[in-house]
Amino acid sequence: MNRLCCAFLAIGVLSLQASELDLTHAVILLPAQPLALEKKAATLLKEEVEKRSWVQWSIAIARPVGDVPVIEIQRGHGPAEGYRLQADIDGPKPVVIVSGNDARGVLYGVGGLLRALEIGREKVTLTHSLNVGTVPSLALRGHQLGYRPKTNSYDGWDLAKWGQYIRDLAVFGTNAIELIPPRSDDDLDSPHFPLPPARMMAGMSRLAGEYGMDVWVWYPALEKDYADLKTVERALSEWTETLKALPRLDAIFVPGGDPGHTAPAVLMAMLEKQAANLRRTRPKLQIWLSPQGFNLVWMEEFYALLAKEPRWLTGIVHGPQVRDSIAVMRKRVPARYAIRNYPDITHSLHCQYPVPDWDPAFAVTLGRETINPRPIDEALIFRSTYRDTTGFISYSEGCNDDVNKFVWSALGWNPDVEVNAVLRDYTRYFIGARHASTFSEGLLALERNWRGPLADNAGVLDTLKLFQSLERDATPQELTNWRFQQAEYRAYYDAYVHDRLLHETDLEARAVAILSKASDGGSLQAMTEAERVLSDDGGRVAADLRQRTFELAEALFQSIRMQLSVPRYKAVDISRGANLDAIDLPLNNRNWLLARFAAIRKQGTEAERLQAIGEIVHWADPGPGGFYDDLGEPARSPHLVKGAGFAQDPAYAATSVSGVGDEEGEPLQWRKSTWTYSEAMRDAPLELRYTGLDPAGAYKLRVIYAGEERPIQIRLVANDITEIHPFRKKEFPPCPLEFQLPHDATASGSLSLKWYGTPSQGSNGRGNQVAEVWLIKQK
Repeated sequence: MNRLCCAFLAIGVLSLQASELDLTHAVILLPAQPLALEKKAATLLKEEVEKRSWVQWSIAIARPVGDVPVIEIQRGHGPAEGYRLQADIDGPKPVVIVSGNDARGVLYGVGGLLRALEIGREKVTLTHSLNVGTVPSLALRGHQLGYRPKTNSYDGWDLAKWGQYIRDLAVFGTNAIELIPPRSDDDLDSPHFPLPPARMMAGMSRLAGEYGMDVWVWYPALEKDYADLKTVERALSEWTETLKALPRLDAIFVPGGDPGHTAPAVLMAMLEKQAANLRRTRPKLQIWLSPQGFNLVWMEEFYALLAKEPRWLTGIVHGPQVRDSIAVMRKRVPARYAIRNYPDITHSLHCQYPVPDWDPAFAVTLGRETINPRPIDEALIFRSTYRDTTGFISYSEGCNDDVNKFVWSALGWNPDVEVNAVLRDYTRYFIGARHASTFSEGLLALERNWRGPLADNAGVLDTLKLFQSLERDATPQELTNWRFQQAEYRAYYDAYVHDRLLHETDLEARAVAILSKASDGGSLQAMTEAERVLSDDGGRVAADLRQRTFELAEALFQSIRMQLSVPRYKAVDISRGANLDAIDLPLNNRNWLLARFAAIRKQGTEAERLQAIGEIVHWADPGPGGFYDDLGEPARSPHLVKGAGFAQDPAYAATSVSGVGDEEGEPLQWRKSTWTYSEAMRDAPLELRYTGLDPAGAYKLRVIYAGEERPIQIRLVANDITEIHPFRKKEFPPCPLEFQLPHDATASGSLSLKWYGTPSQGSNGRGNQVAEVWLIKQK
């Protein structure tokens, strides 16, 4: 591949000079008898320049006379979708050449030029010479755009908004989108829909086709029994009717699970019939299948069926809930089948690539589907997965992952491009050239906000100051830019949570200090005083930050129908990005303490009340010679064996992952240490390792299993040989369990404890979760 060191996003800057090429009055020159996509590319160039500068370029086929600047679109030759940009800012003729290897190459060349231009009010210039040729590394570079109620924003977009977003993606080299049919695992309707789903689906297909993009459809197999012939006939009819209205359709992708749950042999038999039926009208239609959610038995059945190399099947998709890595799949899947990646770039928790060691304060408030620019993480994920694939179409639930989409598209073109260069081009194009350095640094800062314990991360306030400075300097147009608003929202939200965490942590410490002296003034007085302290909101700590966060939530609803609240904006659920509703959830144990106080007051004697209060005060105290781990707090889990780590294992196949329970209601009354946890995925064990034990001592174990209700059992083994307890169902609600450890387990002075979940499971592989562990030395 011909890839220059700065190819694609940092477009071939060969020299920086004081001179410039003034293109304010340029003419876009098309080839004689231009192709439809070439005309579309020229129109895109003209319109996007005009939006940003008010400059109105003209489009012509005949070369203008004189020294009028020309942007000449040419047809070249070479690998598919590649292009060359040439311009000499000191040359005798004011000419910029965009030469595409094919029609798509012209489109992507125009995108490359747009990112290279300096566009200001009524002026367009090129400040550096260009001489760069580039072709994409991956053949498939796409994103799922699902118009359905479950998304945090997309269900409120009209065709004009979709047309702009598809155009934006094309400018950065995206060549495919994936649609979702009207019937999926969502509700059939949304209060935000501007069009019925079938009409919108057809309109989006048409828009993508106008930009030369491939159109895929993610089509889940939702029926309960595809072994039933009537069910299959009904599915054949439904799929045909749904898909026939699409102006462009290149491929369908059927997930094996999430949703769906059909055995491989039955599923593939149904898909073989679907392929034959759909290809009657679309002979080149591709059929792709994923083994998502398959357990070990079904995975082996799946591989055995692939070994027969069914000719109707085009390729295999690797995505969330696939037991094997892409590398393992590539070895097991016949070479005739390409593998497409389906990476989850949209979620931050309970997902394929969770944020590493995410502070529980963020996990509880921001939640699973927040605005999540993760450029460094996404680059690491991309580079660890792309080599055995033909490319990707990302898994997305809305525009919260907008930055991540453009990072993936850029890396799909050139895996070696620097992330900073991607973010600068993103900023130059979408926010404005004058903010290129500052806003792009702000996106990196938002990702750094999520690194390490929040209470110790003073950088969160620096991030806020950066965006407040941008806010003060912004034009009215920039302040209404939804991408600008998204970054602001996160900066204010993060800072508010940071300040509230410090305040509420201090309140709890003061309350516990009062309780520790309960015997002095009596239990009832101590609890009353502790309640008074816990109810102190500091006059609503950081009220200005909270107010601005709400204002930005409203701004985002107005600009892109982003639904950051269930009651205010009719989001489907708080877990679907509606984190405005979680902004004030307790970050300390206030709810648990108040509930305990109410129960303690009912106890009959002062001695009983003081004993119960003592259990609160000494909750995390394992006693002399003992050890305690709060496994939901990475900084308080000294004995946890974390495994390979995110950098080597971003999917956490052999790395423990921090999490919080997603149940609502009663869990909010639990201790933080009970509804936060560490877990191991699939068949990997979760391990705690101790040294420095008393070889002559006797120890017992107290453990709380995390309070997520999942159909999984847990087994505990010491030192790989001694079963402490066999597989057992997790208690719900969670409660402390105690087990006497045999002396042989600790006689060496060290101890390994490993928890195993139900083996060979399918679905998302989650549930082997441990919240708290006390290793108690007995007297």
